[in-house]
Amino acid sequence: MKKLLFLLIIVAAGIRLNAQQDHQYTQFMYNKLLYNPAYAGARGTPTLTGIFRSQWLGFDGAPQSGLLSFNSPFLTPRVGIGATLSYLKIGLQRDFHASVAYSYDLVAMENVSLRVGIQGSLRTLGVAFDDAAPFTIGDPSLDNQRVNDFYGNVGAGIYGIFMERYFAGFSVPRIYSNAIGLNSALNPVSAKEYRHFYGVAGGIFPLSEDINLMPAVLIKYVSNAPVDADLNVNLDIRQKVTAGISYRLGGNGPGESVDLLVFWQATPQVGVGASYDFTLSDLKDYNGGSIELLLQADLKKNKKKNVFSPRFFL
Repeated sequence: MKKLLFLLIIVAAGIRLNAQQDHQYTQFMYNKLLYNPAYAGARGTPTLTGIFRSQWLGFDGAPQSGLLSFNSPFLTPRVGIGATLSYLKIGLQRDFHASVAYSYDLVAMENVSLRVGIQGSLRTLGVAFDDAAPFTIGDPSLDNQRVNDFYGNVGAGIYGIFMERYFAGFSVPRIYSNAIGLNSALNPVSAKEYRHFYGVAGGIFPLSEDINLMPAVLIKYVSNAPVDADLNVNLDIRQKVTAGISYRLGGNGPGESVDLLVFWQATPQVGVGASYDFTLSDLKDYNGGSIELLLQADLKKNKKKNVFSPRFFL
């Protein structure tokens, strides 16, 4: 019970300080399945995506996260399936997440697709006491063990593609507000898993025969926290190299960060990406920014010959 109480105090403190409970990625435009189950199968081909993120370089105990996701049409182009494995490490906190998604295209017209999706997820929250420095004062409630707890949930979303150049979606990845432990039957809940609401939108605007402007926005909202957003503008050059800049709201100053992004389509089916975040908040003097590395692979050639820019859009 003492171990569980200590776990709840740490988790609750983390929630109070960070407001957002979900994982955060700068390259969200290549990673929509994490936020929206309706995205499963939207690319029209089996796709594998991997991302590693190291936040606030040089800051002791700073967040590190990673994910591996897969999504694909299933039996028919109107049906999509997907799965995601991800982890988040902050100090001694360990967060592992697994989900499976199903989507169905309600419209499936030549120039319009409107998918709805559902997902089931399993999440484990824990504290790695065995990674902490040895205690010099004996305390039987804090020994070299890991404490974990498991939580199941369900989510839903909607995702649309219009004129093969514009997309928009809305989702709630975890609908049920789990109580993250109780101190006792007489005490209040120490922490709570709040619903996160996500809205995403973007498009492709040709500037010339070889250059396309590709803006995108990810809006995030959770109860008791300000609305957050990532605002991005990318330039696609010959559908080979994509480079751009993002601005993330939040923080306690002019924003959370300004981010540089680059993506290289190494082969028709394999692309690699990277991003670097310049911290704008008060933590800017105590860290060297944040980095992300991305790998995306289409396991089969995309059959949609008329898709304008499939690697970004779908």
